[in-house]
Amino acid sequence: MNCTLLTGDLANHATPCLVLGVFAQEPLTGAAAAMDRASSGQLAALWQKGDLSGDAGRTLLLYALPGVAAERILLIDFGKSAECTRAKYRKTLTAAIAALQQLHAGAAVLALPEQLPEGLDLYAAVRDVVTLAAAGTYRYTRTKTDKKAPKMPLTALALWLAADAEMRSAELALTHGTALAAGTQLAKELGNLPGNICTPTYLAEQALALAEQFAALTVDVLDAAAMAELGMNALLSVARGSRQPPKLIVLNYRGGAADAKPVVLVGKGLTFDAGGISLKPANEMDEMKYDMSGGASVLGVMQVACALQLPLNLIGVVPSSENLPDGDANKPGDVVTSMSGQTIEVLNTDAEGRLILCDALTYCQRFDPEVVIDVATLTGACVIALGKHATGLFSPDDALAAELLAAGDRAGDRAWRMPLWEDYQQQIDTNFADMANVGGREGGAITAACFLARFTKTYRWAHLDIAGVAWLSGKEKGSTGRPVGLLTQFLLNHCANGAG
Repeated sequence: MNCTLLTGDLANHATPCLVLGVFAQEPLTGAAAAMDRASSGQLAALWQKGDLSGDAGRTLLLYALPGVAAERILLIDFGKSAECTRAKYRKTLTAAIAALQQLHAGAAVLALPEQLPEGLDLYAAVRDVVTLAAAGTYRYTRTKTDKKAPKMPLTALALWLAADAEMRSAELALTHGTALAAGTQLAKELGNLPGNICTPTYLAEQALALAEQFAALTVDVLDAAAMAELGMNALLSVARGSRQPPKLIVLNYRGGAADAKPVVLVGKGLTFDAGGISLKPANEMDEMKYDMSGGASVLGVMQVACALQLPLNLIGVVPSSENLPDGDANKPGDVVTSMSGQTIEVLNTDAEGRLILCDALTYCQRFDPEVVIDVATLTGACVIALGKHATGLFSPDDALAAELLAAGDRAGDRAWRMPLWEDYQQQIDTNFADMANVGGREGGAITAACFLARFTKTYRWAHLDIAGVAWLSGKEKGSTGRPVGLLTQFLLNHCANGAG
């Protein structure tokens, strides 16, 4: 998807399709009003016939409007202006992209509505267009024949601006949005790949391929022997059940001062999770290929940082393995010793994500980090708590939590803070080790975060549980690429390169 910006006389701009925003049962404004004047009132006459119902996301296609050079006019209804939230704005843009995909246009010009939703400035509005256009035109084709592919898919979208004065903010949004869209697409593609292709070795290869693209990025891949030498027995205990060798993937982007402490992102890279001996139910187990979505999002964010040449030091750590039943796999009741020296009783082998993450979090101490954020499809309990809409955010650091929440709001990739009180720690106490890897049914997402907290006491830390948001099920099954948007915005804000 190629997105560009343009200004000038919109009526005289030749394009296969001109997309105009209107508000339900309200006078035409902005670009739509200008096109109505150019057509001597013909646009308003057609619009007022009532074919748009007033529901946000409805579209109406018009042809050969007199006085307008565009071959087609696609009206998109944003609903009532007083009720137009960012969610409705995004819903309407998504519907417009879907409609454009079905036309034989291939390219289009989009004029944003003159009145944006409350709290949404031009920068965010333009960036939303870029990222939503990329999302709406992405199709997974790696392992299938795409029989339903559009005959002439949308490949070019120009955003029309009313004034040159808006160009600077829009250009920044276009730059950020383009990089964010590419990073999100990388995360989506990795997530959508089946587990027999996207193995720990494959993830490592993709990280090495990124390093070949960007001079500021280096990648080290630790194998099982190297991890054993470091004492990463918790991570290795999970990998024992699989024939696929585990990898610890370390990506190092140097964009800041040599002495600046790095931001470290840790992404769970469980490329398939059958639950181990504590075998999962067969229903929808195929979706456990998405258990590496945290690692995929870290690779996506690293690509964004490199593409934008962000002025900070950023490290990505992706512990990667499979979790399968085998004669050498973890058994309930086994006790393993983590890299930190703390012992863990494995009461449920399906709570493996925290086992591979805890060693990776201990490994992060060597970087003397400014902050560490881990990202993981960690618990079904988080899905029960927050559904498919918000990432679960856990942190003992109020300031860090506030930064992440604000970044999520700004990016339209929201999180919700959950408690991390000491009260919950007792649930993972056990008679046979320093801690158990599960704490019972009650507060499962919280006790999982409490487990990780025991390995993060030497630095500022936050945990993002993305089990509910990393992919969609059912008819729309597929990776969402979240939370690449949230983390990218956090980095933009962090290095003062954001737009507010």
